[in-house]
Amino acid sequence: MIRLKNEKQIDGIRESCKLLSAMYRELIPQVKPGLQTIEIDKWVFDWIKKAGGKPAFLGYGKKDNPFPGSICISINNEVIHGIPSKRKIAAGDLVSLDCGINLGGFISDQAVTLEMGKVSPEAHKLNEVTRECLYAGIEAAKAGDRLLQIARAIQGRALREHYGVVEEFCGHGVGFDVHEDPHVPNVPHGSNPKMMNGMVLALEPMINLGSGNVDVLDDDWTVVTADNSLSCHWEHTIAIFRDHTEILTDPVTIA
Repeated sequence: MIRLKNEKQIDGIRESCKLLSAMYRELIPQVKPGLQTIEIDKWVFDWIKKAGGKPAFLGYGKKDNPFPGSICISINNEVIHGIPSKRKIAAGDLVSLDCGINLGGFISDQAVTLEMGKVSPEAHKLNEVTRECLYAGIEAAKAGDRLLQIARAIQGRALREHYGVVEEFCGHGVGFDVHEDPHVPNVPHGSNPKMMNGMVLALEPMINLGSGNVDVLDDDWTVVTADNSLSCHWEHTIAIFRDHTEILTDPVTIA
């Protein structure tokens, strides 16, 4: 069931989103080669708690295998849901950060992909195009239109570069819970409800340099490209109103 939000509730989600984006502005300059991803996770946990929120992803998921981190950190061929560890970031890596904050019961969600120093031209272009896919999807998100227009816009931009679009994982409703209805696919398939005033959605294209096929590692969380190709991930939380669509999370530029 799609849960529409009223103006006061969207105000609460907006505050959570602004806090999340503020965290990213402080975090991003610190993400550099040589840093262990578990160090990033600890910094994120401490920052969110100090700011009065709760890490929305920590402990999320199955009771017997909850997500163990406050932020997902996925590197190179890892698409999403990378678990923080002692792994060190290396020069030339693509590092995707995906995080959410629970602020007074209101959930935000945002992802960015960072380039660690000089990356290959292919990696940089993939990252630029993935971000363009996100904004193409946002442009297609309008009250009165159908949800799959978002997927058509995202897929269309990616396919012009012959990139693979991940189909098995997708965007979603957000605001009261980490994942809500509706599913917001990046490839047109599934239900196609009309977008309405009060919808809050997390749009998140996951675009691969190779095919769109993915596997899940034995940790039951980390999603990787099936062909070991590079992947990028960008995400915004947006709110749909009768006469406009608002990006609730702040933009982040590619380093």
